[in-house]
Amino acid sequence: MADHVHLLVGLPATVRLSDVMREVKAVSSRWMHEEIKDPGFAWQEGYGAFSVSASQRTEVRAYIERQEEHHRKRTFQEEYEELLRRSGVAYDPRHLW
Repeated sequence: MADHVHLLVGLPATVRLSDVMREVKAVSSRWMHEEIKDPGFAWQEGYGAFSVSASQRTEVRAYIERQEEHHRKRTFQEEYEELLRRSGVAYDPRHLW
């Protein structure tokens, strides 16, 4: 999608998610600036992460592959807030966007 990305990543317990996200953002930003020549590209400050059981991996992968279809029906913001609600995450909408 043009305004966000979904990643399905398996992390061992010894790897911090924040380290992975810092590296993903750094490497992809460098690539966007040097290879794509998009000087205006920038990641937002934060990120969202949800854990997924191994038994749901195939379903989550299919969900990610159908993003374009999902976003014809609702925006990323609507979808993200629903994920937060379904996951029981308390949030203040004023601090999301």
